[in-house]
This record gives sequence, structure tokens and C-alpha cells, in this order.
Amino acid sequence: MASTYTTNLRLTKQGDGDNPNTWGEVLNNVISLVDEAVASYTTVSIGSAATVTLTENQGSQDQSRSAILEFKGTVGGANTSIFVLIPNTPKTYAIRNVVSANTTATDAVILRVAGNAGVTIASGNGYYITNGTSVFSVVAPTGTAASRNVGVCATEIPDTSLADIRYVPTSVSSSIVAEKTFTASVIFTSAVRIEGNISVSGAVKSFITTLTDAASIVVSMNTGNNFLVTLAGNRTLAAPSNATTGQTGSIYVVQDGTGGRTLSYNAVWKFPSGSAPAATSTSGAVDMLVYNARSATTIDAVMLKDFKI
Repeated sequence: MASTYTTNLRLTKQGDGDNPNTWGEVLNNVISLVDEAVASYTTVSIGSAATVTLTENQGSQDQSRSAILEFKGTVGGANTSIFVLIPNTPKTYAIRNVVSANTTATDAVILRVAGNAGVTIASGNGYYITNGTSVFSVVAPTGTAASRNVGVCATEIPDTSLADIRYVPTSVSSSIVAEKTFTASVIFTSAVRIEGNISVSGAVKSFITTLTDAASIVVSMNTGNNFLVTLAGNRTLAAPSNATTGQTGSIYVVQDGTGGRTLSYNAVWKFPSGSAPAATSTSGAVDMLVYNARSATTIDAVMLKDFKI
């Protein structure tokens, strides 16, 4: 009976009575090919051809049986997309893509089987499978944030460190529904709403924003919580912009080198017993106005006076 070959890895299946004196050599070859399928690293050069077909041999060494493939070369010029054609049989591939683009970011290497559109292989390392009719990316490859496509919804956000926080989407509203641990500094550039308890084992810091001195001083409360202004004349603390109910903080009021500057208040600022405090008039004096936004148009405040160096 003539020898046949396995469907997926194309390994020799010896027929009855075949290779009476050399069956051991055939078996050793099968073992070598299994070794290729499990652990072999094969480099494939990508050039000017529109399609690169991986070799596919029955019972002998080839490219498509290899467990790990490295694609190298250059894409671009006549072909902005180069297809790498693999056999129409189920298999897994670990792929390292170090191909460079000649022209634009649209240049691509696409892994496909015959009759299927295929999947673009991003730069870096990735893992791919085929069921014989389609090709799928199993693990997001290493590379740029765009190529990784990590965290497209709240349930996909992993435990995050400083190295990969940039991959969490921030262009749309998202919710983190389970405990997440951040092991380094985290910077949020827009509003963050927290419902529930917060446990902090280190320092919580809030920057002091310097206000522009003017006849009417406007505090933009979406730029911070704590502020400082140096008075260079008699001033009015205007109604703040972007105030949010519950926001708290402080405003340092500092006299300039001349001193004697007065500070009056817009009606949104409310003080104990309805009595607006006068700023300390001494040259270089430092007062602190501590506030809490009862609403966007009602700011409760008290002044702590004349801090000394």
C-alpha cells in the first residue's frame, strides 16, 4: 500500500509493507517535521512581488509548516499591500513582522488563505490562527498603540501600569467596573467621576494655579482647585467660571511689594454672617481664601489671614 500524508501537517503515513528496510529513516523524518511544526523559526523575505506563497511540501521540509515565522524586507513601491499566502489547512502561527514600509503607513503585509481577504499583520510580534478558510489575529501584537488596539471597551481594560496606561481609550466615555491598581503616576486630562470609596496609600497632590492679576480677577475652576494671585492694585474677585457643585479648594491672596491693595467680591461669594473679609494690607502679606461651591453660582468661603514666613 502506498504511503499517504496527514491533512494538516503533511506528515508521511507509511502504508503496509512500505519501506521495509528504510522505515526508520521515514519515521525520523516525520519526527523532524513535527519538531518544525512545534518550534521551528523560519525567515521569509518580502520583496516586490504582490503575493508571497509559503512553500507547502508533502512529507518534506517547507516554510508553511514552521511554528514561528519572521517576515523581513520592504513593502511599498509598486505594491502597497503584499499578501502572504498560507495553506488552506488549520494551523497556528507565531509571527514576527519586521518589514519596513517604503512609502506610507497604508503599506501592509496581509496573511491570507486562498479565497479569503486575510488579516493585516501589524509590526512587532503577534499570534495568528487559520481554520483553513479564514485567518484571525489571536493576540494583539506588540508595536504602536494604534496597532495594539487594546481596551476598546470597559471590559477589556487590563490592570494598568504607566507603561501601558496610554492604551486605555479616553476619546469616549468609559467605565472601569472592577478594581484597578495603578503603580505609577496617572494623569487625567478631562473630568473623572468616581462613585464609591477611594483608598490612597500615598500623597494626593493638587497643583497651585497662578491667576492673572486684573481689575476683575476670574477664577476658571476647571483648571484646578488651588490658586494664587498677587494683587498689584485694588481688585474685585469676579464670579468664577466653570464652577462645579461640591468643588473645594483655596485661593492665596498675596499683596505686592507696595501693599495696601483691597479686594472686593462678586455677589456669588458668600461669607459667614454675610460679612466680606478685608485682605491683610501689609506689603507681601499672604491670606488664604478657603472655598466650597454650594452650587455653580453660590461659593461659600472664609479667609484665613496673614500667614507668616
